[in-house]
Amino acid sequence: MNSHSWPDPPGQTAFPVAKAGYPPIFAAAFVTLILALLGMTYLTLLGLVVTFCFCGFFRDPDRVTPNQPDSIVSPADGKVISADPVDRTPFFDGSCQKISIFMSVFNVHVNRIPFDGKVQKVSYSPGKFFAANLDKASLQNEHNAVLLETPKGKRISTVQVAGLIARRIICRVQPGDEVAKGQRYGMICFGSRLDVYVPDDVEIKVKAGDKVKAGSSIIGRFKMP
Repeated sequence: MNSHSWPDPPGQTAFPVAKAGYPPIFAAAFVTLILALLGMTYLTLLGLVVTFCFCGFFRDPDRVTPNQPDSIVSPADGKVISADPVDRTPFFDGSCQKISIFMSVFNVHVNRIPFDGKVQKVSYSPGKFFAANLDKASLQNEHNAVLLETPKGKRISTVQVAGLIARRIICRVQPGDEVAKGQRYGMICFGSRLDVYVPDDVEIKVKAGDKVKAGSSIIGRFKMP
């Protein structure tokens, strides 16, 4: 058996860009073209920088996912800022473990499914826009929670949390959808975090300070009987 697999079909371009990025990229490119035709050199150069920054932010590289049935993969690119037990949370029934991943503006912001399963619930909540690396951001910021149930009846919750300048959370799954580990399911625009809630019996494989990649990095393992 291959050690890795493609959760989504590989892209057909050398530099894949998320669909959500098309409008701002095309708008910035159009304005830059107008500035160039008007002979405004410095503003044209600034427009080019903005256009390339949008291209970089909305990049959506293909990822391969490890073929390890018990492994839970990271749903986001970024830096682990905490990995701790939690007694009570509105995103998970009972005690659990929470892994928080902070995404800076330099990280890929496309989010991926952490484990095979079925979407049980999707709940969006408007809120504030505190800096995403603060603990209070988990509950008080705008967020979107997706609750999954694995084929063995285990539950995992992923919560997309808006950050200080994030103003758009995109989620493309609905209750009842069957999803695969590493599959793209949404993104958050412009700096944010993603919290993952897993059962107590999951062996956490990351710690605060670790860098992870969505769909590829293993953040935990279900303990096999």
